[in-house]
Amino acid sequence: MEKDKVPQDKSNLTKNNVKELLYATDENGNYTTTLSTGWEPKTIALSNSIEEINERIAEARQQVLNGEVSPIVYFMEVNKMDLTILSSYVGLWKWRVKRHFKPSVFAKLNDKVLKKYADTFEISIEELKNSITK
Repeated sequence: MEKDKVPQDKSNLTKNNVKELLYATDENGNYTTTLSTGWEPKTIALSNSIEEINERIAEARQQVLNGEVSPIVYFMEVNKMDLTILSSYVGLWKWRVKRHFKPSVFAKLNDKVLKKYADTFEISIEELKNSITK
């Protein structure tokens, strides 16, 4: 893309007066960097992704409140993780992490295991256990 044709559409970046660094060609055909305030298709895709993430977080929160899953599921969504990533961070097998999604199993976890999750989510054990019910 030519430097003078780099999109400058209104996006989430403009709200915070931030610009994105892009590569474009100058008048001689050489690659150079330029700044862009946004590109409408990218803005739409990003907005859709954020909306979907927020829906997943709300759904996970409701499932915790309904007693269907443990708070681990909620914090996993808030931190934009999946089972594989979370199990890697806490250093446990995926089947064990998945088992901890059950409220009955979660209630029996010792502080050592809870600390692994709390550290991963950058919260306290108390927040992990109680913050959603408030």
